[in-house]
Amino acid sequence: MSKAEVYAQVLEQATALFDGQRNWVHITNPLFYSNFSNAAALLWHAYHSLPAPSSAVNWSGFYFTDPSNPRQLILGPFQGQVACQAIAFGRGVCGAAAETKVTQLVEDVDKFPGHIACDGASKSEVVVPIVKDGKTVAIIDVDCAELNGFNDEDQVALEELARLLAESCDF
Repeated sequence: MSKAEVYAQVLEQATALFDGQRNWVHITNPLFYSNFSNAAALLWHAYHSLPAPSSAVNWSGFYFTDPSNPRQLILGPFQGQVACQAIAFGRGVCGAAAETKVTQLVEDVDKFPGHIACDGASKSEVVVPIVKDGKTVAIIDVDCAELNGFNDEDQVALEELARLLAESCDF
């Protein structure tokens, strides 16, 4: 399958999985949503079904805006290596996306000012803000162990997933 076909399948499956599933699940703290757990798994398996560089994705998941500190992201559901648990708005790729509400498509993370190396194997990254009512409520974060792991096609599809998640979840 092509990348476009894989993303179309992810969006179709996500739409079906999210239908009528607006509830959140509280697991110790922080909060994380069932829809986001399913989306993390969908993305992980989608990337690994594609040829390189997509198959070199080594982390895909989510961070949420911390309800107790609206200027901080906290770790949500993900697939991959261990991850940073908290990231300040404006710090690193994730914090930049959260603060600016603009997708960050980074070809080489070592060249990104203030990059946070949660996993030293990551070489490129795409981070998409999930915005609801004008506020960043979460971000989609995907890392790749190869340089230039993502392109405009990834950005467009992940922005569509972000829109779907914003519409499908109660924050």
